[in-house]
Formats: sequence, C-alpha cells, structure tokens
Amino acid sequence: MQRPTIDRSKPVCVTGASGYIASWIVRYLLEQGLTVHATVRDADKASSVDHLLKAAKAAPGQLKLFSADLIDEGAFDAAVRGCELVIHTASPFIIKGFKDPYEALVRPAVEGTRNVLESCNRAGSVRRVVLTSSVASIYGDAVEALTKKGQVFTESDWNTSSSEDHQPYSYSKVMAERKAWEINKAQSNWDLVTINPSLVVGPSLTKNTQSTSIDVMRDLGSGRQRTGVPHLEFGLVDVREVAAAHILAGFNPDAQGRFILSGPVVSLLQMANILRGRFPQYPLPTKELPKWLVRWVAPIAAGVSRAFIDRNVGYSFSFDTSRSQSILGVQYRLLTETLCEHFDQMIEDGLLRRR
Repeated sequence: MQRPTIDRSKPVCVTGASGYIASWIVRYLLEQGLTVHATVRDADKASSVDHLLKAAKAAPGQLKLFSADLIDEGAFDAAVRGCELVIHTASPFIIKGFKDPYEALVRPAVEGTRNVLESCNRAGSVRRVVLTSSVASIYGDAVEALTKKGQVFTESDWNTSSSEDHQPYSYSKVMAERKAWEINKAQSNWDLVTINPSLVVGPSLTKNTQSTSIDVMRDLGSGRQRTGVPHLEFGLVDVREVAAAHILAGFNPDAQGRFILSGPVVSLLQMANILRGRFPQYPLPTKELPKWLVRWVAPIAAGVSRAFIDRNVGYSFSFDTSRSQSILGVQYRLLTETLCEHFDQMIEDGLLRRR
C-alpha cells in the first residue's frame, strides 16, 4: 500500500474525545487550525465536553461534536465521513469492580475497534487510522523481560500471557489491537499505525479523567502506602508526548507499524522519592516491602492476585523507544516535571488533600 499524505484541509476524527489522552489530541489539532470531528458518548453532557468547547474557543480550528457509543454498530459513520485521518482512542477503562471481564472489557474494546474500522471502510475517504493501544499489548508481566535481550521490550513483542482471568484489562488491549491489524490487512484503502504508551501521567484538561496513573499517585500521596511499597516498576510517559505522537503518526507518511511511547522505567519508591523533593509535607513511602509480605497482604489489602505479585514484583525491564524518536520525532520531557505537575493538579482538583 502506498503511504498516504493526509490532506490537512479535511477533518480529523478523534474517537473517545473527552478522554485523558484524546482531550490533548483534540486541543493540539485545534491549535494547528484543523477541523476536528470529536466523538463522545453523549455530546449533550456538559461534564464530558466543556473542556473541549473551551479548547475550541481558544484555538483557530473548528470542533464538531458527535455522539457515538462504542458497541453501537454504525455509530461512528457520521463522524468518520469525509475524514482522511481517524485517531481511535475510545476504549473501556475499568480496572476492577466488575464480575464479567469479557463483557466489561474485552467485548467493548474489540467490538468498539471493529465498529470504528468498519465505519472507516464504509466512508471511503479514510487513508490512515492511528490507534491508541498500550504497552499492555507488548507484554503481560514484568517477568517476561527475563527472556528478552537486555530485558528490553520492543515493538516486535506481543503480550501472550494475559487472559480474561489474569490481567483482563491488558488482555482487552491486546485483543483490540490484534483485531485492528486483522481488519487492516483485509482491505487496501487505509493503513494503520498504533501508539503503544506505557503508564500515562501528567496534567489533565478535565477533572473527570479516568486513568491508572491517578490511582497510583493517589495511593502514594494519601498516606495509604506510608509503611512501604512493593518493588513494582512502571514505564512512565507524559500525556502531552502521547497526544503529540498520535498527530505526528497521523501526518508523517513514513510512520508505519507500532510505536512504543515511554520515558524512563521507575519503581514506585523512585516515584515517591521524586515527589518528596517537591512535596515533602505529604506522607509518601520511604521504603520497599519484602515480596513475601506483599504476596501475603496484597490480595486482601489491594485486591491484587498472588499471580500478579509473583510475575511482576521484583523484576526490572525497559523499552526500546528509538522508533518514536527517530521516525515520529518525539522528544521526552523530564519525568520530575511530569510527575510534579500531575501531583500538583491532583491537589488543585481535590483528589489529594491539601497539606
């Protein structure tokens, strides 16, 4: 397939536009003077769209809102019509509290991806789709790094260990991405690029954000973990870099395949130490707990399975992000800046008690 050059005078469709990453994507596109077809579950719900309308007022671009539900067949047809570039970020986000992981996570993620891409097929105008995936599609558990050269994950890796019973959220991400590649290969009108970020951190454009990083930061700063944290490592990446990468991938004809987006991999204790330098008044943890203790306590205290503890606590790894830098031109900002801005906003938004 010939690599497309996207016409910037045509609208760009962004699905799940009210989300953490997507809100920044919409804002950046509007600032570049583009027309954005933004899909949300309910375009009349003020709490979902006010921050998008605010971004549109301050920018030269034009915003058009569309109501679309992930699992409603044909719901994205109107938003995609006339677009050459579609950025699909919409995906179910539930980490716990569900009884049926397939119905809560896997089915809406896979069917939602299929629905959006079938709308792209019907539109006839679409030339490129950029899909928000995750490093959860790259690997399932940190222990898998032991089988990699230098314990480094690359875009050629696929998560084969997650399932509906073990890490169902990760399983939903890998199944949705695999479905996207399957649909892409069955047609020749549009090409597919995936963005695979690690744990996304940094300031949000709305107080209604759902993200794992908020839960992680709240647990660190609230005092809940003051007695200590497990040796659990995360790749961290600023939400603004992730948003910019989607746009760079959309308009760069040379972008193809998958792109890991990640800054440094750090432990929970390293995150706490960074935050303590700026927020010494908060009860941040100062030590790591032994794995045997975490394994004993975590299933009761945090609802985390022993299988997760066994396969993730105490292991180190890293990501090869060279493609994101050399092809997309992503420049990663300092982690200290990202973490402290995020923590500061959580205080301002009342997610952490001011001290």
